[in-house]
Amino acid sequence: MQRAVERVTVNLRSASDGRAEWVGFSRWLNNPSVTAEEIAVHSAEALSERVAGLHVLAIQDTTELNYAKHAGRIWGLGPSGNGRDPGLFVHPVLAIDAGSGALLGLAGMQIWTREGPASANYRQQPIEEKESHRWIKGAESAKSALASAAMVTVIGDRESDIYEEFDRIPDGRTHLLTRACRDRALVGGGRLFDITETWPVRHRFKLEVRAQPGRPARTAEVAVRFDEVAIKRPANCSDPAAARQLTLRLVEARELDPAVEKPIHWRLLTTHAVTTVAQALQIVAWYRQRWHIEQLFRTSKSQGLDVESSQVEAAEALFNLAAIAMIAATKIMQLVLARDGTVDRPATDVVAADQLPMLEALQVRLEGKTAKQKNPHTRHSIAWLAWIVARLGGWTGYASERPPGPITMRRGWYRFQQMAQGWNLKNVCTP
Repeated sequence: MQRAVERVTVNLRSASDGRAEWVGFSRWLNNPSVTAEEIAVHSAEALSERVAGLHVLAIQDTTELNYAKHAGRIWGLGPSGNGRDPGLFVHPVLAIDAGSGALLGLAGMQIWTREGPASANYRQQPIEEKESHRWIKGAESAKSALASAAMVTVIGDRESDIYEEFDRIPDGRTHLLTRACRDRALVGGGRLFDITETWPVRHRFKLEVRAQPGRPARTAEVAVRFDEVAIKRPANCSDPAAARQLTLRLVEARELDPAVEKPIHWRLLTTHAVTTVAQALQIVAWYRQRWHIEQLFRTSKSQGLDVESSQVEAAEALFNLAAIAMIAATKIMQLVLARDGTVDRPATDVVAADQLPMLEALQVRLEGKTAKQKNPHTRHSIAWLAWIVARLGGWTGYASERPPGPITMRRGWYRFQQMAQGWNLKNVCTP
């Protein structure tokens, strides 16, 4: 696992120094005593000290790994999302410091493959027997891994709009923030999606929308409405012991330009108090942090580790490899999020303390003569580390250049780890 993180690869040959290591790595991945669940728990254990006293955003989502290109030799995988290709699903939980935006690590992870199509009586099944139970399990794992945090806000997209999750997860230090998917019935009559039409616009603001494939970046004018809602327990709720009604806050952020294709329209349900415009805008800002988990998925796939190209054959080994890929991708994302210097975290979140002298030596080599070519960040901070890694990845260091992304950081991290091997050899061999 350490080798995969160091070399930012899940290709066993690339991670190995010779055939003996390659065979050893393969045997380890296929060992029945090694499980993706244990790998995830081990990764989450490192969070306890980092999150102490913080308000942490626990952002969860699901990605699919498709192995259609290797269908002839991979065994044990069920159908992917399209129902045909072999694949598996990964559901990580990212821990983000709500104050600084620092990525602290992984607070949980689930990996599974489908055994076949959903049951005909799927709606009547207990939530524990449904694939959607992953959202509740993810929130529960976050509560456990982040026990030393002062507050935890579990954030999910529309698939996590599950009544049982709102009923079971919140407590004195744990909140939910979910984009509404279902037009729920309200206590006293009416529906959730219609109620905001009767509310006044409380605020308008400009929102910078990131570019996406086929859609350029733009500045959107957004109207905000918010108030309290009481939702009824749905008739098909799988838990008869769930509360008959729940009181939540609904924040609606809606783009005003009707000419925009697929304008922003977020209905955000939360257990946080929302009585002021500032609180409503904070809810929108926290929800926007979801983008980081999308970047994590890209880093584990085409923009980084290319986990879907693995030559591993057995499903259980692929589970283990996927878990390792998420851990390695998280390291890269920690550097990406620290690049602008707003994250007040130490470099030792990502590197070992004994590597700091080497990084200091590298900085001397990478810095130029002018002020613009100097590392502007506090020594031994994670931003200081990110600057060095980005420079190794080919970034020029000029503020006018586009900020380094996952691909640049991955390339720089690989170079850094290669240099670290030489540094260690020098120190071992020096009398």
